[in-house]
Amino acid sequence: MKTTTFNKTMISSAVSAALLMSASTFAAESQQQVDAEKGKLERIEVTANRRSQSIQEVPYNISAVSGAELEDAGIVDSSELMRNVAGITVVDRGYRNSGAVSGIIIRGINVDGGANGDVALSAVPTVASYINDTPMYANFILKDIEMVEVLRGPQGSLYGSGSLAGTVRYRMNRPDTDFFYGSASANFSQTEGSEGFNLNTDVMVNVPITDNFAVRANLGKIDNDGIVDYTNVYNLADNNRGPVGAFPSENFDPNGGFAPSAGYNPPAIDGDVATGGNTFRSVEDVDTVDITYGRVSAFWQATDELSFLLSHQFQEDEIGGRRQVTRGTNWVDGTEQGYDDYENGAVILEPSERDVSLTALEVEWNLGFATLTSSSSSYTHKGSSISDNTGFYAKNSWFSDLYYGTPRPLAVPDRGYKEEAFVQEVRLVSNERRANIDWVVGAYYMDQDTLSTQDSYMPGYQEWAFSAFDWWPTMQDFGMAYTDNDFHYVRNQNFKDKALFGELTYHFSDKFRATVGMRYFDNEFTNDTVLALPIWPNLTEEPYFETSEDDVLFKGNISYNLTDDTMLYTTYAEGYRRGGANAVPLSGDLAERPEWQQYKADMATNYEFGVKGYLGNGAHSYTASAFLIDWDDPQLNTATTWGFFSVANGESAQTSGLELELQGYLNDNIHYTLGYAYVQAELTADLYVPSSIAAENPLSLQAKDGDKLPSTPENTLSASIDYTHTLDNGMYWITLLSAYYQSDSLNYLGESEKLQADIDGFSIWNLSSRLNHEDWDVTLYVSNLFKEDGVTGTIPEGYMGTEPSQNFLGNSSKDYISRPRTIGINALYRF
Repeated sequence: MKTTTFNKTMISSAVSAALLMSASTFAAESQQQVDAEKGKLERIEVTANRRSQSIQEVPYNISAVSGAELEDAGIVDSSELMRNVAGITVVDRGYRNSGAVSGIIIRGINVDGGANGDVALSAVPTVASYINDTPMYANFILKDIEMVEVLRGPQGSLYGSGSLAGTVRYRMNRPDTDFFYGSASANFSQTEGSEGFNLNTDVMVNVPITDNFAVRANLGKIDNDGIVDYTNVYNLADNNRGPVGAFPSENFDPNGGFAPSAGYNPPAIDGDVATGGNTFRSVEDVDTVDITYGRVSAFWQATDELSFLLSHQFQEDEIGGRRQVTRGTNWVDGTEQGYDDYENGAVILEPSERDVSLTALEVEWNLGFATLTSSSSSYTHKGSSISDNTGFYAKNSWFSDLYYGTPRPLAVPDRGYKEEAFVQEVRLVSNERRANIDWVVGAYYMDQDTLSTQDSYMPGYQEWAFSAFDWWPTMQDFGMAYTDNDFHYVRNQNFKDKALFGELTYHFSDKFRATVGMRYFDNEFTNDTVLALPIWPNLTEEPYFETSEDDVLFKGNISYNLTDDTMLYTTYAEGYRRGGANAVPLSGDLAERPEWQQYKADMATNYEFGVKGYLGNGAHSYTASAFLIDWDDPQLNTATTWGFFSVANGESAQTSGLELELQGYLNDNIHYTLGYAYVQAELTADLYVPSSIAAENPLSLQAKDGDKLPSTPENTLSASIDYTHTLDNGMYWITLLSAYYQSDSLNYLGESEKLQADIDGFSIWNLSSRLNHEDWDVTLYVSNLFKEDGVTGTIPEGYMGTEPSQNFLGNSSKDYISRPRTIGINALYRF
């Protein structure tokens, strides 16, 4: 945005692209600003290859979504964005723990089950996420963004570890030294199932200080009322207690444990501590969302050749509970009763919170023959949550078999994570073609520390045991510590990564070119873990392990312009995800098999052929690609027999498929988009994981050759159509209908009565109507028009359901649902 004055062409272009909600914004070429008067697609610049070029010139499958389109369509959530890119699916967990576990799956590269979500996983995601040039997954609210670029398939040569299945890059808006301008927006809505309302506000301002120095800032607030009722929550001694951090694990004493205050204990019926059951209450609209976010940046054009960009971005989340619903039954009133829509059977509230901040300095220096870029960044990302694990304990019969049959079962894990890193990248990109060659070279360094913690409590357990058993005081003679803290876990990790990378493109002619790329990396990984059962302090273990890896990744690409409007390409590319150490004890009472100790890096090799171009004299654009990915040593996030959060390697898997995208104009006023992907993802060898040390066979079968990979529907389809009407007063009225569909999928890899479940296919429809003036926009919208659940993951009944034989009458099973039907109005004012 350069000025606050809008002419008809500018408004026509912006309006025609603005309401490409959901599916309409996601095809690779659909990110292009459109000229409504000519009905043609305009050029869009992307920087996926570390240089600016037209998206139609990038010789592989890439999608790009402009920040203007995100803002105009009211999209602030990455799940809504990513779900609609062809070949990409998302396990949508809502905002709770949304920064701890990435739900993005590209081209089916995934072996982790849909039940994951509360614990920071051991293996890094298969999709790399970048904020400008900083690799980090933070799931920021999508505001004041220039472009989101989605690169499908392995991207190891330029993007390194973690880009096993693809890379998502968020390019943020830079300060503008030419003009003062800004905007303010407010979005008011109500969601099905909620008794309250949602209010989202955002302000952005761009301030030129001098001709070569400017500051840009945006600040926003998301305040959403909940939709899910927790209908059978235990009454606690103090119902106002129990926020995140209610059970402070930092006070843990390995010699005696930590017993939470009696204020968290569930009081017994009629005060009968020894045999009395629980009393219950219902809490409405628990999953409230309170997010504050912002970014401030300063840009200095020191000389014509040298510029500096300093930025700081932050976000603070406070989430009241899960946007997840229980489908099973409960026995709270003594008879078996089912749950209604938008109800959750957890017996405690499950809040979460997190804080994330990123500071970066980017320097660009035009040296004439090439541009030197330096990116230095530092970030901190931390969070914590309270969960209901009572159903898990009950389904494993732990309350009776391990804890003597308490009449008021309650298991509460207090989980936390923290990630800190310094990242430095320096690269040199050629400015002009010499001897028919373009090139990129660079160096990369990361020093990352991560911390994962879990302390589990059974509030009121010791109080009950002392009342129920006269002999309980003698347990101290056998080594028991009188604490309600039954599990303690701390995992400290350090990862250092050094790399050299480069790509070279040789132009045989104006039509024919070939690219080769490589990346050499050398990394070190340290894992230092503490595992304890504080009730039995003598079982504490503190294993430590180190690993190191170095290797070279390769890429090759050939592209040919069949005509001025048609390009053919083929690509070979390797992706890599670092290995590491699980650091499990190999001796003592908590001993695990040595096969658990270390997990290898996994590698993906992508073979791709595609065609892309324009039709109808530029009125339509298309991309069609076929791919096959061989995945070696896939990393599965799981847990050992004694509860270490660990990774096990499989042998091999393979995904293959077809991706099609088409968009354009039927006439000057009607714009459409279509996107389709077919993905076949399966194991190509049996998957074994280490068994318990007591088992005769050191390995146990997890899944079989040919088993489908989880959370990967075979078919996804997106479509939209929008109509722009010009009013007599010069204003524009735009109406859009869009839809997204995904077919059936599986929840878990392998056969498991506890974790496996079929996930039905679903479709989500959106409708909006927008009035545009040169100074303001007003949009009326309905998202998820037909109230589709849109389940993308589940924690099944067999894993965490009700179990009256264990005195657990609630139900901890749950489905991850998409946001229900939401009706709202959005207003934007530009100044």
